[in-house]
Amino acid sequence: MSGTHPPLPRIRMSGRSFLALTLTPEAPLEDWLVALDHQITRSVGFFAGKPVILDLSMMQADTPNLAFLLPALKERGVRVLGIENGDCSWPAVADWEWPESPVGGRSSGPITAPEEEPEGPPEPTTLLIEDPVRSGQHIVWPDGDVVILGAVASGAEVSAGGSIHVYGALRGRAIAGIGGHGNARIYTRNLAAELVAIDGFYATAEEMDPACTEKPAQVLLSGEALLFRPLP
Repeated sequence: MSGTHPPLPRIRMSGRSFLALTLTPEAPLEDWLVALDHQITRSVGFFAGKPVILDLSMMQADTPNLAFLLPALKERGVRVLGIENGDCSWPAVADWEWPESPVGGRSSGPITAPEEEPEGPPEPTTLLIEDPVRSGQHIVWPDGDVVILGAVASGAEVSAGGSIHVYGALRGRAIAGIGGHGNARIYTRNLAAELVAIDGFYATAEEMDPACTEKPAQVLLSGEALLFRPLP
């Protein structure tokens, strides 16, 4: 008794269109690749995942460095879907994998890659601390100024990328201008600090100007030395 075979599955097919970019290199290829690198830098990710047709219409069999063109594109993440207007019998391209360009494509005109705006430095922000900074506390704020409405106790430390403003007594350590901001300053209504520093230059309590200690004062950097000035 012969068995009955189930019907074969239907082969489902449908059309799908993709946008492919066309690159047309020019001689000298070294300069063209430099220009391509600049474009990739300005438009990060523009070629990612996009198929590319390599148009060799401006190349000749003896174009210098032609052999390195396809490997150079692959190193840059450019995925070549097809090559057209060249001759695979040219000696310079003998080692290339030569994908045939898809048929039926139509030119859609020049495409301008979008240029990404370079990211500027982040806007500085201010950290406001309403409570006193107790002994053993470490406040680190590299993104801008630190404003403390209370006092900074002995054994506490406050570090800021910008300036430090202490409305009470400063008895602990204040380190301003971290990250190379030499124009930062330290302000306090009562300078009694263990240590103050701006942009890596510091002074201990013994090195501070006696005319400014235990009084409203500001600390600033001049050259490689800290200056102490009274506040009105």
